[in-house]
Parts: sequence; C-alpha cells; structure tokens
Amino acid sequence: MARKWTAADVPDQSGRTAVVTGANCGIGFEIARVLARSGAHVVLACRNTAKAAQAADRIRAGFPAARLSVVRLDLTSLACVRTAAEEIRRSHPQLDLLINNAGVMELPYEITEDGFELTFATNHLGHFALTGLLLDRLLATAGSRIVTMSSQGHHDGVMNFDDLQSERGYEGPDAYHQSKLANLLFTYELDRRLRAAGATTMALASYPGLVYTDLFRTRSRLNKALLSPRLQPINFWFTQDALMGALPALRAGTDPAAAGGTFYGPRGRFDKGYPAVVESSPRSHEVADQARLWSVSEQLTGVAYRFTEPSVLP
Repeated sequence: MARKWTAADVPDQSGRTAVVTGANCGIGFEIARVLARSGAHVVLACRNTAKAAQAADRIRAGFPAARLSVVRLDLTSLACVRTAAEEIRRSHPQLDLLINNAGVMELPYEITEDGFELTFATNHLGHFALTGLLLDRLLATAGSRIVTMSSQGHHDGVMNFDDLQSERGYEGPDAYHQSKLANLLFTYELDRRLRAAGATTMALASYPGLVYTDLFRTRSRLNKALLSPRLQPINFWFTQDALMGALPALRAGTDPAAAGGTFYGPRGRFDKGYPAVVESSPRSHEVADQARLWSVSEQLTGVAYRFTEPSVLP
C-alpha cells in the first residue's frame, strides 16, 4: 500500500516565492499556511485585501517568522489582473510557484466588466491571463511550477465553444463544469508548450475532493447544512477538511517526484484521502480542444504567452 503523503512531506521552501490566489480562506488559506510554515515567501493574491491581511495575521499567529505579502487580485477584471501581475513582478524577479486556486461555483448569471460570463472569467480567463503575465518570472526560475485547481466536476464539463459566455442560456452547474474542464485543457496545453520550449517550468493540476468552503455559499440551506462541519459525524464519509483538500495542490507544487502534465487528487473512495496522481476525463485530453481554448483565451484576454526566455533554453 502506498504511503500517505501529508503536509509534513512538503520539502523545505526557504528562499522560494509562491503566489496563491484566493488564499484568504478555505483551501487557499491552508495552502498558503503550509507553504509559509515550510519557509516560502507567500504572496496572498486575493480580491478582498482586508480579509487577506487577516489571513496573513492568522498564519503569523502560528508561525511568527512567516514571510507573507498581500496583493489585490480580482480575477473578474483583466485590468486588475494586469495591475496585480505588475505588482508581483516588481517585487519578485523570480517566482518558484504559482497556485491558481481561487474560484467560484454555481453563481447567478452575471457578466463582468470585460463582457465575460462570471464563472468562466474567474475560474479560467483570469488565471490564464495572470499566468501569462507572470510567465517570464516563472521561466527565470529553474524548476518552477504552475498548479491550477480543477474539480471532479470537470467530468461533466463540455466546452461550448460556440457560446462560451452562456449568452444563449445559462445553467450554473454547466458553467462551473465547463470552467473546471477548461482548467485541465489549459494545464495540459501549457505543459506541452513549456516542454516544447525546453523550459524547466512545469504545469500541473489538482482537485481537492469534497470540502465545505465558501464555494458552497450559493447552495440551498439544506445542502449547506448537510455539508456543514457541524455534521461531521454524519458527513465524514464523503467530505474532508480544508487541509486535506489542500494536499493535492501542495503535492503537485512541491513533491520533487511530481511530473509536468499530471493531475493530483484524493486517491480514496468518495473522493477522499491522501493525494496521488489521478486520471482526468477523456475530454480533458482532446488536443484539438486544448489548442482551440488556448487560442480563444489569448484573443479574449489579450495576453500572449512567450516561451523563449534564454535562461530556460538548453
């Protein structure tokens, strides 16, 4: 039986810099906390900077030597993504780890200031733009990694390229599942392009299993009650806490044995348990869809990736 991989297995991160989006609560907070405890300088990239500052204080309360900074990042606004990326670039000539964790789920229909459907904008387009704008800093750092959070919901996802913004009809679950499929299509295409450029930077993906977080704020009262930690003796069989949910992303981001283009998730029954490499849906491996989504994402965001940094070429 394979050994359990836990937060204690995160290697020493001293001297490394990690950016974690949505780090003020839930799984993102646990990712940031573990990385900071392991010695990394962690940038908490969050929409609400007051909550991010409170999260940083909570981490410092447990680890007074933690090296933390806060950057405002609203993934629904490309202007804000560009500002956040520029602030990170000014402060950090090199980046070791970018964890694209922030996300939304099953929200009412809404269009962003850039004209995009909110779920697709937050879960995919914002992270696509942020990654591209920080790519040169990642390429300048040998062995850097980009980890994007997906979900088992991606199995139900279908890329509706003829209506990515759900203008012809919107269903919250469908939009969420499409965005989580997009996360994997993006990861696999990104890693392939990194390898083709001879870069040492890797792209990986993860999913947390079923964890009760703020993502569920739009669910019914009954649904939220059933998933609540207060019913842990009952829902123990199909939910896990935020730290366990953070482990797949932490393993993808720090395990020396991890390989680019892999997908980490809980290996146990009911999407629970310790992290291991897992398989994603056949649709996520459609090379034509990966390339098409990449092209569309560059057009929509105006962010073109450059993979030709001399420092990473053979």
